[in-house]
Amino acid sequence: MSPSSNTLPVLVAGGGIGGLAAALALVRQGFQVTVLEQAPEIGEIGAGIQIGPNGFHAFDALGVGDKARGRAVYTEFMVMHDAIDEYQVGKIPTDEKFLQRFGNPYAVIHRADVHLSLLEAAQETGQVQFHTSTRVERIEQDDHSVTIWDQNGKLFQGCALIGADGVKSLVREQFVSDPARVTGHVVYRAVVDKKDFPQDLQWNAAAIWVGPNCHLVHYPLRGGEQYNVVVTFHSREQEEWGVKDGSKEEVQSYFQGICPKARQLIDLPKTWKRWATADREPIGQWTYGRVTLLGDAAHPTTQYMAQGACMAMEDAVTLGEALRVHNNDWPQALDIYQRARVARTARIVLSSREMGRIYHAKGVERLVRNDLWRGRSPERFYDAMEWLYGWNVGNCLDAAQHTR
Repeated sequence: MSPSSNTLPVLVAGGGIGGLAAALALVRQGFQVTVLEQAPEIGEIGAGIQIGPNGFHAFDALGVGDKARGRAVYTEFMVMHDAIDEYQVGKIPTDEKFLQRFGNPYAVIHRADVHLSLLEAAQETGQVQFHTSTRVERIEQDDHSVTIWDQNGKLFQGCALIGADGVKSLVREQFVSDPARVTGHVVYRAVVDKKDFPQDLQWNAAAIWVGPNCHLVHYPLRGGEQYNVVVTFHSREQEEWGVKDGSKEEVQSYFQGICPKARQLIDLPKTWKRWATADREPIGQWTYGRVTLLGDAAHPTTQYMAQGACMAMEDAVTLGEALRVHNNDWPQALDIYQRARVARTARIVLSSREMGRIYHAKGVERLVRNDLWRGRSPERFYDAMEWLYGWNVGNCLDAAQHTR
C-alpha cells in the first residue's frame, strides 16, 4: 500500500443499513470513511424486519448490540398457519433453549430503528463523513486508489470503494450490468397501532399465514405498541421493479379464499406501501480491483428468508475481519471477503426463492407443505437452522478456505 493511499478515506456508496454497517466495520479497522448517499438525507423507509441470532452477532461485532437490543421486541415463537383452514403447519419456540443454542435471540424490530442504531454509532465515531444528494456516475481506479465523480462532476477519492447502494446499485451497474429478475410477487407493507390490531392476533411472535399464491405476516414492533403487517401476492399485472403507494382495493381483490381470522389483517391499514419485488441471479465475482459490493448491491434477494438486513451486516463484519487478518491490505482482504461470502449469500437468494414456493403452494403441493414439519421437535428445527443462525465473527471467514 502506497503512503498516499494510507491517508485516503474509504468511499462507501449508500447510506442504508449495509453502508452504515460497512462504515462501522471500517472505522474499527482504523479507516476514515466517506459515505455517499443519493437521497437528500440519511434515513430509512420501510416497516418491520426480523433479526435472527446471526444478525445480533453482527450487531455485537459492530459495537451496536446494546443500541439494537433496546429497540427490538423479543418474540416467543415463530409460527406458520395455513391461511385457508388455520392448520398450524409449524411452530418454533424462540425461548431460552433457542438462546442457549445460538447464543443470541430472535427478535423483530422496525427497519428505521436498525438504521438509527447504526447511524448513531457511526456519528459517534467522528470518523465518518456524510455527503447526501450524491449519485455515483463514474468510477476509475489505479493500483492505489479509487476515484468517483457524482452527478454534478464533483470528485471523491478513496483507497477503496464499497458499493452498498442497494438493489438498484449504480456501482454494480458499472461492473456487472446484469438484469434484474422481476418475480411478479407484490408485497404490501404497513404498520398498525396496537389499539387497531385484532386482539386474537396480538401474539408475541413472528407469524405467517400461507395461502395459494399469497401469504400474510404479522408481528409486534416498538414494545408491542405497533404491529407490522405484510401481505404478498402473485400479481395479475406485468410488474416493474419498484415502490409506490398501494391501494386497499387491490390488496382485498387477491385474498378471496382466505379464512376470516387471517383476512382481517388486510382490512387494517389506512395506508400501504407497495413493493414489486425482484432479485438477481447469484454471481461469483463482485470484487473488481479496489471496488467491491456489499448487501443488496451484491446479492439482492426476495424477502422470504427474512435475511436481507442480516446478510448486509454479515458482509460488513466479514469485510472488517478480512482487512484485520490481512493488515488492511486491500487486494488480499477483498479477495478473501468475496470468497467467504459468495456461497452463503447465494444460498440465501436461492433458498428464498424456494421458500416463496413453499409459502404459496396450492393443490397437492399445499398438502405436502402442510405435512412437511408434522411432529418435528424444536431441536430438529434448530438443527436445520444451524447453517444460518450459527454464523458469527469467529467463523465468518471459514468458507473462504473452500472456494478457490
